[in-house]
Amino acid sequence: MNPAGSRHLVFVGLMGSGKTTVGKRCAEALDRAFIDTDQLVEAGSAQTVAELFGAVGEDGFRTVERQAVADACASPVPIVISCGGGAVLDSDNRRHLQSSGCVVWLHAPARVLAERIGSTSARPLLANGNPEITLERLSTLRAGTYAAVAEMTIDTNELGVDEVVRRVLDEFARVE
Repeated sequence: MNPAGSRHLVFVGLMGSGKTTVGKRCAEALDRAFIDTDQLVEAGSAQTVAELFGAVGEDGFRTVERQAVADACASPVPIVISCGGGAVLDSDNRRHLQSSGCVVWLHAPARVLAERIGSTSARPLLANGNPEITLERLSTLRAGTYAAVAEMTIDTNELGVDEVVRRVLDEFARVE
């Protein structure tokens, strides 16, 4: 756990919610490194998330993801972390995220998320079927978990990236 005043800033939410875009901008504003746990998974496995999902299934992927989250949270210097959409499903991940950082849940309606995502070829959970319906189902299944782990929640539906970044940084300054 990082000492007070040096917590990580952590983003959770469904794919398309803005975790990577907002996270990178916040990292720049805070002069911190930015870590995307999906990129850690890919670097550690030498496979894309989609390839890893295909090779080991969702359970196998979640095992690799668990280590990536633990590694990111173990950073001795405060960083900004963007988590894969399902990272919060794992109780170890939730414990690591909450103990080491200020967790921000970015969310928007499934329709908006589907529009933002566009191509679903790199998104294993959206590969089959209607992306909007799948995102709605995932939202329903995960909303309680996102809410439980988050210290702050921001609806990105009608906000531009600049406004989301401003709100996150303003609130983070208050709670940090």
